[in-house]
Amino acid sequence: MGLFKNIFKPSEPKEEKQLPWIALNSVEQLEDIEAKSKTKTQVVFKHSTRCGISRMVMNRFISAYDVDANMNLYYLDLLSYRDVSNEVGYKFQVLHESPQLLIIKKGVVVAHASHNAINGLDLGEFV
Repeated sequence: MGLFKNIFKPSEPKEEKQLPWIALNSVEQLEDIEAKSKTKTQVVFKHSTRCGISRMVMNRFISAYDVDANMNLYYLDLLSYRDVSNEVGYKFQVLHESPQLLIIKKGVVVAHASHNAINGLDLGEFV
């Protein structure tokens, strides 16, 4: 019976990695992101809270993200803040996709990716 006891034993809860997310929930923040990008890399993660693929990509991103990276990391719930999501596309001249990651330096998007390509980006080269 010891074998079955180990198989069906409840697993220990996994400690979730916490990222230094900054909530992106207003169009006015985009001016701040542009200004800050002059001296520090700014990263925007656009996430659809109703999409399983977006959740999977985000979980992989969280697992791989270096919390010591010298960049500001913004989280945009694009369903709750559709107007902000639309303005991100206009301001930074990037076609909307979801999930999507934008890397902003010196006021412009220097790289962006969507879906599984997000986790293929090496953020270290943009610091």
